[in-house]
Amino acid sequence: MPMQIPIRVDGQRLWESLMRLAEIGATPKGGCRRLALSNEDRMARELFVAWAEEANCEVSVDRMGNIFARRPGSHPSLAPVATGSHLDTQPNGGRFDGPLGVMCGLEVVRTLADRGIETRRPIEVVAWTNEEGSRFAPPMVGSGVFAGVFDLAYGLGRTDADGLTIGEELRRIGFDGAQDIGSHAFGSFFEVHIEQGPILEAHGKRIGVVSGAQAQRWYEVTVRGQDAHAGTTPMDRRRDALVGASRIVTELQSIGAATTDGRATVGVMRVEPNSRNTIPGEVFFSIDLRHPSDAALSDMAADMRKFAAGVAKDAGLGLDIHEIYYAPPLPFDPGAKRAVTSAAQSLGLESMEIVSGAGHDACHIARVAPTAMVFIPCAGGISHNETESAAPEDVTAGCDVLINAIVEAANAPTA
Repeated sequence: MPMQIPIRVDGQRLWESLMRLAEIGATPKGGCRRLALSNEDRMARELFVAWAEEANCEVSVDRMGNIFARRPGSHPSLAPVATGSHLDTQPNGGRFDGPLGVMCGLEVVRTLADRGIETRRPIEVVAWTNEEGSRFAPPMVGSGVFAGVFDLAYGLGRTDADGLTIGEELRRIGFDGAQDIGSHAFGSFFEVHIEQGPILEAHGKRIGVVSGAQAQRWYEVTVRGQDAHAGTTPMDRRRDALVGASRIVTELQSIGAATTDGRATVGVMRVEPNSRNTIPGEVFFSIDLRHPSDAALSDMAADMRKFAAGVAKDAGLGLDIHEIYYAPPLPFDPGAKRAVTSAAQSLGLESMEIVSGAGHDACHIARVAPTAMVFIPCAGGISHNETESAAPEDVTAGCDVLINAIVEAANAPTA
């Protein structure tokens, strides 16, 4: 059957798949809790595999637990056009961050099968392992190992708060695959995602053509003082680790606000011994710094380290700062972006270029394949929240853009 452009997906089926997936790990406020490699993540993976096999895809799993569902092409030796995202969520996450990209990919292969459309290149739908980084830090570990950002031993050895490793948990849930990492290349990669910010909604645009992602640096900080009795230790003789940590956290807000487009966040804090009548002797916390400019991000990091060192010296505290993750600013592939823009135009959808403030699996895959992202609006720009929401018509629009961009890439002549 000759291909008709533009192709449109079954939006109702896509929405129903998203809502069925959202039942796994559902939270009281309408969100999802599916931490990476939890039992809920296993259930979501199993459901995706079942749906992919029903769509006549060949499913394989690599040693990092990344799942690949392949729809054959007429030229099977060509590198596939891949699409996808992740199934794990934040502890109190939403229904769209991650799963949207996987379900859009699934809907692409379903629609092509419905219409009997054959592509030259195979198409693969991917569910990456541990994108969020909320259980196992850093984020995007599965895609990072695939792209060579991390080695396999590092990826499998990442631990959660209970000391369990990714490798152990992959075995426990049955997704420690046999496929070697990077055993096949991608011809190109596309990822659909909610924006996770307010820009598209504010501009009244349905489609965001992502130009790239801002730089990130993640740190783990430990401040050490001395445990002491809250009632008997005078204020001037205390070495209170929490007071020192609090001064650093407060200054981070100023560091983030001091430069346009800067971001500074403390999302994790653990206080020891965590007793109400004992002065805290040790505090661990995380720092997440972001900026579109690598130079500006480096300045923010230097300011943070200088201020923290001054706090520790003045208060007689011990201080350890370890950088555990760095992602440079990333431009996406011009050709892949053009395919997204062209698809939106063919569908009559207004689009705009936008920089991603968040990290995504696509940011790692861009190192090894031409990559682009499609953003759709989310209500109020809210994400990493149970109330995260996207309109069904925007979900469908994003997938319509995806399928047309993928078909263009999959049928492009090879050199």
